[in-house]
Amino acid sequence: MRCDLCGGRVEKKLISYTLFYEGHWIIVENVPAKVCQQCGEKLFDPEAVERLQKIIWDKQTPQKKIKIPIFDLSSVHL
Repeated sequence: MRCDLCGGRVEKKLISYTLFYEGHWIIVENVPAKVCQQCGEKLFDPEAVERLQKIIWDKQTPQKKIKIPIFDLSSVHL
């Protein structure tokens, strides 16, 4: 299979899907996707999209939580 954007080779993988929703970062692991090896474009089948939507919209309880350090580049001077 070839990528519609760049023509690169697309490979099936399990990925971590990250998004910022309603003021919170959400990471969903083990999401099946087709990923372009050249440009990184990701394609999801309808079932995966429905399952992602269910996790996000139903505000399901996560299996684990992590702390993420946040930096502000404007506060760093060389």
